Formats: sequence, C-alpha cells, structure tokens
Amino acid sequence: MKSAISTTKAPGAIGPYSQAIEANGMVFVSGQLPIDPATGNFAEGGVKEQARQSLTNIKNILAEAGLDMSNVVKTCVFLADINDFAAVNEVYATFFEAPFPARSAMAVKDLPKGGRVEIECIAVK
Repeated sequence: MKSAISTTKAPGAIGPYSQAIEANGMVFVSGQLPIDPATGNFAEGGVKEQARQSLTNIKNILAEAGLDMSNVVKTCVFLADINDFAAVNEVYATFFEAPFPARSAMAVKDLPKGGRVEIECIAVK
C-alpha cells in the first residue's frame, strides 16, 4: 500500500506525480527543482542558492512525513552543468551528517523550467 505525501512548504507537482510517496516504511521524494514555494519562482542567486532551495524543499517534504534529513539513505543530484558539482557539493554537505547517504550525481542535457539543479531522494523510517 502506498500513500501520497504533500506539503505547501515545497512546490506543488508540475505534472502527474506526487511530491513524495510512502510505501512500506520508505519515502520516495520526487526530484525537487529549486522553486521557492512562497513565490513559485526559482531561488534567486546562483547554483548554490538553487541547491539550497532544492534541499530545503526535500527537508520540508520529509518533515511532512515525520522524517528529517538523517532518514535519507539515497540521493540523486541532476546538474545542468557538471562544472557546478563542487558548488552544489558544498551546499549539500551542510544538509547531511555522517553516515552520509549514498548518492549519484550526473550532468543532464536540460532540467525542467531551465533549472540548474534538481535533487531527489529515498528515506527510510
């Protein structure tokens, strides 16, 4: 059995998907673009600010599920430019503590709405 998780503290889905799904004690958070839910726009600034907003969106979705960043076991980081890896990694490190989640990071051709970063995760209760 699965249930949808939704909060107004993260941007609403821009397509036929849920912000997150909980199934069997696991929470699967959809890719979070760096959209500020208060404005509906990308976080102002550069890729660091965008990474911070994407991770804040994840944090808020997890909170709605009664979890926090320490419950995250796997992340996927999608970058529009692999040259942004170090800057995103710097921000990413402020959201997690050891033992750090497993992670994949990759450059992609494009991200929705022209974003520079999108991050998804899996968390376990």
